[in-house]
Amino acid sequence: MVKHATFPEHRIYETTLGGRKLKVELGKMAGLANGAALVSFGDTTVLTCVTMAKAPRDGIDFFPLSVDYEEKLYAVGRIPGSFMRREGRPGEKAILTSRMIDRQIRPFFPSDMRNDVCVNCTVMSVEHDNSPEVAAMIGASIALSVSDIPWKGPIAGIMMGYTEEEGYIVCPNSEQREKSVLQLTVAGSMEKVVMIEAGADEFPDDMMLTAIKKGHEVIQDLIQFIRNIKAENFKEPAVYPSMKVSDEMFEAVKGYAMNAVKEAVDTDDKTVRDARIDAITADVNEHFAEIYPDAKAELGECMYKLQKYVVRRLILDEGKRVDGRSLTDVRPLASEVGVIPRVHGSGMFTRGQTQVLTICTLGTMRDAQELDTTWEETEKRYMHHYNFPSYSVGEARPSRSPGRREIGHGALAEKALIPVLPSVEEFPYAIRTVSEVLSSNGSTSQGSICGSTLALMDAGVPIKAPVAGISCGLVTEGDRHITFTDIQGIEDFFGDMDFKVGGTKKGITAIQVDIKNDGLTYQIIEEAFDKTRTARLEILDEIMLPAIAEPRPEVSPYAPKMLKITINPDKIREVIGKGGAVIQKITAETNTKIDIEDDGTVCIAAVNAADGEKARQMIEAIAKDPEVGDLYFGKVTRIMNFGAFVEIAPGKEGLIRINHLDTRFVEKVEDVLNIGDETWCKVIEIDEKGRINLSRKQALKEMAEKAE
Repeated sequence: MVKHATFPEHRIYETTLGGRKLKVELGKMAGLANGAALVSFGDTTVLTCVTMAKAPRDGIDFFPLSVDYEEKLYAVGRIPGSFMRREGRPGEKAILTSRMIDRQIRPFFPSDMRNDVCVNCTVMSVEHDNSPEVAAMIGASIALSVSDIPWKGPIAGIMMGYTEEEGYIVCPNSEQREKSVLQLTVAGSMEKVVMIEAGADEFPDDMMLTAIKKGHEVIQDLIQFIRNIKAENFKEPAVYPSMKVSDEMFEAVKGYAMNAVKEAVDTDDKTVRDARIDAITADVNEHFAEIYPDAKAELGECMYKLQKYVVRRLILDEGKRVDGRSLTDVRPLASEVGVIPRVHGSGMFTRGQTQVLTICTLGTMRDAQELDTTWEETEKRYMHHYNFPSYSVGEARPSRSPGRREIGHGALAEKALIPVLPSVEEFPYAIRTVSEVLSSNGSTSQGSICGSTLALMDAGVPIKAPVAGISCGLVTEGDRHITFTDIQGIEDFFGDMDFKVGGTKKGITAIQVDIKNDGLTYQIIEEAFDKTRTARLEILDEIMLPAIAEPRPEVSPYAPKMLKITINPDKIREVIGKGGAVIQKITAETNTKIDIEDDGTVCIAAVNAADGEKARQMIEAIAKDPEVGDLYFGKVTRIMNFGAFVEIAPGKEGLIRINHLDTRFVEKVEDVLNIGDETWCKVIEIDEKGRINLSRKQALKEMAEKAE
């Protein structure tokens, strides 16, 4: 006997977001997860499941959270393009979304918990008007809120846009995103903002703050919606083993080593500081070995807490930073261009012990990156890649493929520079910049923005305005807070915020905010904008522009030379030829690369300008229907008794009859022309069958008259 399954716990909740329906389903799917929510934003659907390990992971001193945002191509009715025809490694967009959700939810987990927590967001359906990232952010908060995993939420996240016609837009649709000069993702609790990520077209600081505030208002309504869901589906939080060290042990280590730690951190040299701390740590382990046997890990945690205590107290109590700077001082800076020979462009930016070298490479539009994703973009013209080798932090470990951190930092720099790049029409190149981190002591992503600007200008890319990047830090204590400019590694590690801003003199182009506390007030955000703007302008005026004041007037001699023309789309077939024979002949004869779009746009890439011009003339000759009176410089392909056939354009021939070969009498065609000869000729007739008759005699006369 077959029994019908029922779902007695199945519940549906609905609200609106940006004028569209947001639906949440619980209790029907993924019943073995600690928490699960199916969130539908319009027809965009994301299943989010959260699970927690029953026991702590051994041998770690951090909370092990993993967030996976998984794009399934069935969500947009596509089969993956890989050989295996299944999804492989997450794409860049998926990785960036995973990182974004991680940054929102991580501060609300207990810091002393060591049980693994996994958050899986599976994109099952995509309607491009409704962002799956928004559905995933909301889904993660709901799934955690209705689970038994210890978590101090709920929070919520949305997207904001801005157009001149509509002003600020909540969760813009596809058409609105296309017009928007702002792409802002903001997440928050009921009281504070917990995450900001943005790309913008030189958006003013005050308008960015307004966008954040308006987004937070919408978030507050969503949080109340989630709270109502949580109240109806409440579970007691699970009990977990706390890995917090005892106050007694910490006070003992503090009393013994605090003065030594104060002296150790008082330097602007990361290597010196690390060596000093290593020596103190070894001394602490030896000193307390008998008092606290088998407690090396706990003593290590005490040393971490002690360093954090010292660094924060210096800032809070003395307004002093470990390297002696004031709260608004930027580390010593240097800019340099043309660092590497033969590459298309290079720029090196140094900030204290952080140094980034960026290389710019120009290619044809054929080199643009093809994207296999659920979202609307099918290709990417500008690519920024960020590499973080072990030597940059003085470590000896083998190189590996880029991780999530590297992809995230590269994407931030890419986002900061896209708004100032010239259009394809202005500059028909695919562009790749690669930032090599040569040494790292904080703010390498912002160093990448500066280095990339220098490299682009050195490569002759006509950017609209130079972009600089700078970060702002934060230390809080109760209701008290202090913000400071240009954080180094130790301040990022022990502080509460890394507020990264890239922009021009005119406005902001990118933001990424990482926090370790319960969120930011509007006052803190405004202070961060003020500090980063002041520093950004100083960096541009005093450091970067003196190195290179404007983009070079010409691209590098080692870069391809690009020409862009437009032909009648009906002539594309003729230009390409049967089986590609014509276009292959043109590229072979001119040593060029040629890309032809369906709308008739032709991009020609050549090693030198002369080759590009030759290819252009050949293509235009094919695409243009010959007219009586046109002059051509063609090649003789066949000799007959009555004349010579001349190819005036690839795949297009005309006949010079013997009486039109020369101004003098010609007895034999070979007396004037032979196969392979090149000659000027003039169109004198196109008969009813489209056959072209040419005259070398008239062409010579016309050219002689012009010469006189």
